[in-house]
Amino acid sequence: MPSLDYPLPLQRLIAQIKGLPGLGPRSAERLVLWLMQDSGRVEPLVDALKELVARVHACSQCGFFIEHETDCALCQGPNRQQKIICVVEQAADVLRLERSGAFQGLYHVLGGKLSPLDNVTPDDLRIEPLLERVRHLQAQEVILAVGSDVEGEATASYLSDLLRIEGVSVSRLAQGMPAGGGLDYVDELTLYQALQGRRQM
Repeated sequence: MPSLDYPLPLQRLIAQIKGLPGLGPRSAERLVLWLMQDSGRVEPLVDALKELVARVHACSQCGFFIEHETDCALCQGPNRQQKIICVVEQAADVLRLERSGAFQGLYHVLGGKLSPLDNVTPDDLRIEPLLERVRHLQAQEVILAVGSDVEGEATASYLSDLLRIEGVSVSRLAQGMPAGGGLDYVDELTLYQALQGRRQM
């Protein structure tokens, strides 16, 4: 006797939702069933997704999201320092840095980080466009704001080697003690980085 399952369209939607980052099979199933409880929840979601596809794309320069036929405020902003580029892994990282108000230069979204185990190679990232921007803008400094995990360190090292060939100054975000943190809550790697990145007072 065949086991009972959801109708095929529901199964397909669950499979699509399950493929999103951070969502497993059970979360995907709960989300789809929640949508199905009230038909008024589905249409606004469908409309928003259609509008997203029709109106939003990645800026060809920095990689952040913009609406079609509009200038990128990050690339074209009149108060932006055009000779400093901050390299981040994902578009969400741009917003985190921008909301801090600490950076007024240009951004460059790589689209990920090097990860041989996941088959992410330099060809999969926006590295060549970064080098082209550095040359075109005659950038003076590139700040590498990528993660401090193994893949992030490998990405930073790889980019640093390429950028030094271009003759540009390369820096990395300071790492170490979090604001308001005590030594008893900090791991050894963070302590090491904090000591290495110490500054005069």
